[in-house]
Amino acid sequence: MALDKETEERIEQPVSEEAERETRLTPAEAVKQMKINVPVRGNRKLRRLLERVNDDTELKGWWHVSNVNAVVRLQINDHSWVHIQIVANVALKLLRQLTKHHIEPSVVRDYGYENDDAEVVVLLGALTHCIGMSVHREGHEDFSLFLAEPKLRELLRDIYEEPDLTVVVSEVLSAITSHRDYGKPLTLEAGIVRVADALDMEQGRSRIPFARGSISIHSLSAAAIEDVAIKDGEQRPVLIEITMNNSSGIYQVDSLLKAKLQGSGLEQYVEVVAHIDTEAEKRLVPIYRLET
Repeated sequence: MALDKETEERIEQPVSEEAERETRLTPAEAVKQMKINVPVRGNRKLRRLLERVNDDTELKGWWHVSNVNAVVRLQINDHSWVHIQIVANVALKLLRQLTKHHIEPSVVRDYGYENDDAEVVVLLGALTHCIGMSVHREGHEDFSLFLAEPKLRELLRDIYEEPDLTVVVSEVLSAITSHRDYGKPLTLEAGIVRVADALDMEQGRSRIPFARGSISIHSLSAAAIEDVAIKDGEQRPVLIEITMNNSSGIYQVDSLLKAKLQGSGLEQYVEVVAHIDTEAEKRLVPIYRLET
């Protein structure tokens, strides 16, 4: 993920087997290696929150079980803490890119809060959006809601007092429920979390589930995504630039990112450009047979 230098310094590049390797660890071993890194940039609330998150073994336990359910039991895509860290960094990058261009977050517009508070909402939305996978894949967004509500209050204790605590928790819950396929974000922050989830797509890290080892348009298109970069746009505040090693990656962009971007509330602020790097064209499979 080609982010700004400050973000890149705080996020480890995942290896393709990392999510599966983690599932073979004991829960204690898996939790011990988890550490979320995001650029706090002087946001004291974010710094304090991040310290609590990295000390929270219950939250990390949900991430581990979510990944076991996804990778081992369902044999679909990564739902490990690596996914959580990528989404958190991408979401903060999108928010800061928008505020740099004077796009006002919803909590600023509607409650008179600061941009720092919007960053808290976006970070917590990214950290908790799929913890319900620890219960089940089906309806995991709803499971995430009831797991997250008391945890959010615990993590935000003394950072916010009532009624602001309830407001911030409600905004995070809104982001969680809005990340589903048919979600309808009501806020800029919720739309950001929704799109950030979809942007964890490079180097085969597709958010479209596919069986390991299968040859399909899902697996081919996922393997085709080489790089996702977030930059200043020429026509709009944000440019999402996707580099593919072959044209099958267009399916990934059109079927996943487009679906998450539509209805997110970010459409007017974001432009998406996909490039095919023909010099790096890869021969993904020697022959493709259509199975009927």
